[in-house]
Amino acid sequence: MINQVRLKVNPILLELEQNHDRLAHPVVQERIREAASKENIPFSYVGLDGLIKLSSVSSSEGTLVNLRSVLHYNLADVLQLADGNESLDIAFPVMGSPEGPQVGNVIFTVPRSLVFAQKPSTVPIFLLVAVIILSLLLMFLLYTIVRRIKEQMLTPVKQLKHHAESILKGKYDEQIQYRRTDEIGDLYAMLDLMRMELMHLSTQRIRQEKAQKELITNISHDLKTPITTIKAYIDAISQGVCEDEDTLKEYLDIMQIHTDKTARLVEDLLVHALHELGQISVEPQERYSRSVFENMLRPIAHIVQSHGLTYEQPSPIPDVLIRIDPVRMEQVISNLVSNALKHTAPGDYIRIHAEVHSGQFKLTITDSGRGIQAQDMPFVFERYFRGGSSSSPYSTPIQEGTGLGLSICKSIIEAHGGQIHFSSKNGQETLFQFSLPLC
Repeated sequence: MINQVRLKVNPILLELEQNHDRLAHPVVQERIREAASKENIPFSYVGLDGLIKLSSVSSSEGTLVNLRSVLHYNLADVLQLADGNESLDIAFPVMGSPEGPQVGNVIFTVPRSLVFAQKPSTVPIFLLVAVIILSLLLMFLLYTIVRRIKEQMLTPVKQLKHHAESILKGKYDEQIQYRRTDEIGDLYAMLDLMRMELMHLSTQRIRQEKAQKELITNISHDLKTPITTIKAYIDAISQGVCEDEDTLKEYLDIMQIHTDKTARLVEDLLVHALHELGQISVEPQERYSRSVFENMLRPIAHIVQSHGLTYEQPSPIPDVLIRIDPVRMEQVISNLVSNALKHTAPGDYIRIHAEVHSGQFKLTITDSGRGIQAQDMPFVFERYFRGGSSSSPYSTPIQEGTGLGLSICKSIIEAHGGQIHFSSKNGQETLFQFSLPLC
């Protein structure tokens, strides 16, 4: 008898089990009510807390019932409580999935005639066929769910593991792609961004290590030449080669030049090392600009003119109060002038101009040399960068030096709270200007 009832209510029960988590959707509610109306069986879907969530009678939805008094799964108990009524209230559990937990109960109101109806002899065969069909349907549904889980979750996760292992091994060239735009697709996109960032950092690290090795090689070579020269002149003096005071003074001047060059290289290397550690030593003090910069620029004229260039000095230098580290600022000016000398030839000029504008003390160093090539401009202030070769017939190669000078200048100026920039026209002139805030 109960099998006859189960067969009648099974479409409604199956709809509830498949859509229990979407009962708030009006379309789902209407489909379940239509199934109940088609079978002419009123029902009430009750949650585990006793709240009626869906019913053929919409007015009863949202009310609480006593589960102990309304849930009767045994047909004998139902008949005992019916007390001669023409309708019976039979409860069935609603499961979340074939192996999942119970999510609620549904109470069907079926006519007594359905329970005690005379069943033809073909009913058992029909029930058997229905059970087989339902079992096949459930198996197909289970197979579809397993296949979808494998395609949409397990396989992508395995691919993610493979990509992560490749990244861990330092293989950054393999692009990570996923064809779907869901949560896993977002994860794939984030992993690919991480791969690209790691690839960039790895390339940058390799390039920096190479540049540092080249720096050490260049500085070692640049230090060897002046030291060898100084040693040779010291040996000459020790052996009495200098026959008069003028020759001795000439030797001493040459030794002084090479000593200064060695000191500059060592100082550049020291400042570079401190900059790498974030400990560059800049100690600004309040000073008046005119006296400080006049002392710095005084030797510049002789150096520029000794190279066969015209020197145009600032006149006058504004006398304002600024915070400045004279030692470091002299290093900035020396690097900028030295850089200008590398890119000029006899007959060119170097002009220095100072002014106060918009609350800033500004110093400009301009040369009429060959300028900076367009492809080199974005990298002028980068460490180790020494530029490309030039087609100028009279100039020395741009690559000479350590590639630290302008980077050190930028670090020192920014440590003063100022800014440095440049402008250049290839084959015409180059302008470097830095500004310092007034006190």
